[in-house]
Amino acid sequence: MTRRTALDGGRWHFAHGPIDLIAEAHGNEVEVAVAHELAWRRFGTVLAELVAELPLLRQPVGAECPLEGTIARRMWKACAPYREAFITPMAAVAGAVAQELIGCFHRPGIERAWINNGGDIALHLAPGQSTRIGLYADLARFDDEAAASLANGAALQTDGHFEIRAEQPVRGVATSGWRGRSFSLGIADSVTVLAATAAQADAAATVIANAVDVDDPAIRRLPASECKDDSDLGDIPVTVDVPALDAAQVERALDAGEAKAQALQQAGLIDAAVLVCQGHRRAVRPLSLQPAWPAVQGGHGAGRTAVGSVFA
Repeated sequence: MTRRTALDGGRWHFAHGPIDLIAEAHGNEVEVAVAHELAWRRFGTVLAELVAELPLLRQPVGAECPLEGTIARRMWKACAPYREAFITPMAAVAGAVAQELIGCFHRPGIERAWINNGGDIALHLAPGQSTRIGLYADLARFDDEAAASLANGAALQTDGHFEIRAEQPVRGVATSGWRGRSFSLGIADSVTVLAATAAQADAAATVIANAVDVDDPAIRRLPASECKDDSDLGDIPVTVDVPALDAAQVERALDAGEAKAQALQQAGLIDAAVLVCQGHRRAVRPLSLQPAWPAVQGGHGAGRTAVGSVFA
């Protein structure tokens, strides 16, 4: 059943099957209301559209796109640069859905808006606008701590934050890691990527998180098919448990992930990335607008709730 719920601050919660997202916008009151209604109507068609092509969406990306739907083709396009390794369009599904819905907010009178689809975020920023992204490094803690914060009326405590300005070539943010809701081949607690679109950020976060890895027999992996019957990854081993590793191992894993992120940046596929593993952090800074990208600011608690904040 498709459901929408009004939240505080003018936000809306949309849910349908596995899709669960938050929409927020600022600007002219009438235009914002119209955009939310357009987004809701489009949302109601998304799941059926994807399910209709699900068998093809679970196939590895090849040289030619066999898909027909707008969102499905966007997923394929975002994953196509990585097709030399195993990847299916499903690696970009959350970002591609968010990107589709943010299009409803590209209207005069809307200053800024975002669709947050489980941490994969699509942005609309009118000239002169900006938004702050709160970074939550340990994905395993997020659900419980977010629920507790909401119940207590307290601000969600994040591990850092950074600002995205309208003049930057960034309209998508996505996070991946072995502790998240999707499978990962690596050991990163989280990899947060900034890219031109949400679909591109989603695919790249998956690829970089997979690269944050090291060989250690204590790391537990299982075939994806044993963890989820209909996984598009089939029998590929995915990470299900990572014990505390020594600092040298963590640094080697981050070296590999950072090298992958830098290569994607040089290829124009991402703008920036933050990689976190067992308390260690790497930041791949943007090539553009360096003054707008300080080191990820603050520590635990830096990204307090404020107007214009969204969490990744």
